[in-house]
Amino acid sequence: MVWQFWPKGAKTTGQQGPPPTLVKVQTVQTSPVKQTSAFLGTLEAKQGVVLRPETEGRVTQIFVSSGSRVSPGQPIVQLSPEKSQADFGAAVANINVATAASSNAQAQLRAVQADRARAVAELELQNTEFQRTQTLVKQGALAKQVLDQVRRDRASAQAALRAVDEQIRAAKANLTQSRASLNQAKASALSAREDVQDTRITAPIAGMVGDIPIKLGSFVQAGDTLTTIIQNQTLEINLNIPIEKREQLAVGLPVELSQAQSQDILAQGRISFVSPTVNNESQSVLAKATFANPKGTLRDGQRVEANVVWQTRPGVLVPTTAVTRLGGKAFVFIADQPQQPDGQVPGMVARQQPVELGSIQGNDYQVLEGIQAGETIVISGLQTIRDGAQLRLDDNKSSGKPPQ
Repeated sequence: MVWQFWPKGAKTTGQQGPPPTLVKVQTVQTSPVKQTSAFLGTLEAKQGVVLRPETEGRVTQIFVSSGSRVSPGQPIVQLSPEKSQADFGAAVANINVATAASSNAQAQLRAVQADRARAVAELELQNTEFQRTQTLVKQGALAKQVLDQVRRDRASAQAALRAVDEQIRAAKANLTQSRASLNQAKASALSAREDVQDTRITAPIAGMVGDIPIKLGSFVQAGDTLTTIIQNQTLEINLNIPIEKREQLAVGLPVELSQAQSQDILAQGRISFVSPTVNNESQSVLAKATFANPKGTLRDGQRVEANVVWQTRPGVLVPTTAVTRLGGKAFVFIADQPQQPDGQVPGMVARQQPVELGSIQGNDYQVLEGIQAGETIVISGLQTIRDGAQLRLDDNKSSGKPPQ
């Protein structure tokens, strides 16, 4: 049932004024009002890598696709390993050859060392024989010719020992060279094995795979870009805060992200770093804001608007749809119920009220002056009403809730 009201004494038949306008109204209530400053910036991932091969090869397999989430060690791209495997096989063969040569050199050194022990024993024997013979010759028990023969035998033993020592030096040099060759063969094999491993490129970090410009069958050189991996669980944005705000700027201040030219909040974060220095050219202070991105809705390189919330205090908010402008001034319509002299209430009447507006908070205007909490404002049908117009409430759409 629709109720309509007329002033006392008005006729209910015949000529009447315009019918009341069906409108939606809202009771103004006190709401949190944020004092913010907006800055444009680009989101940056805190960690990211560019994957490049360390060896050349042909792409034989791509294990992931662009946008895939990967874990550390997960395979990304496989290159043809034929050449690397052949080099590794040759290196292993060289290790076997060098190992055999080293073992042979070790055996030769042991053999000549044994010969030296025998030569030393022989020389000691000849020295003893020489001393004994020399004593007997002095005593006249033996002829001098016998001493000459013993002296020659001793000299021969000394020469034999020197020859064995020379052989030992040669055997040691040969062993050192063979061991060096073995170490070089092992290093070559290790390098060849790394080349084989380098043909499979894996993810060094967890994150999201970027664009993959290569295709199956593509031949890539060492250093070519295969793809990128971005760890975008946490993103940062650099903000150049005017020096006039330096006293309010502090770590922990809330920051709200929205898409440029949009009031929809994408994410909420906080100031995580404030530079201790001032940029001399721009006279601004560098601050970083950090944002958690567990669902991956934000992207590295995304252009956004960051609103630094300096403070939040109680205030009055009205929907932007409730504001009209005339002659450069802002107005709202208050739904009034004027009292008649005889005490009768004629119904709702629109009263145009000038207001002073502050900043936009989402889909609402902050009202600095003009209305107070508890007043009822018209929030629909503004194009068809004027100051003093009769109003009829749409009970299905009227709201006493404060603006969100």
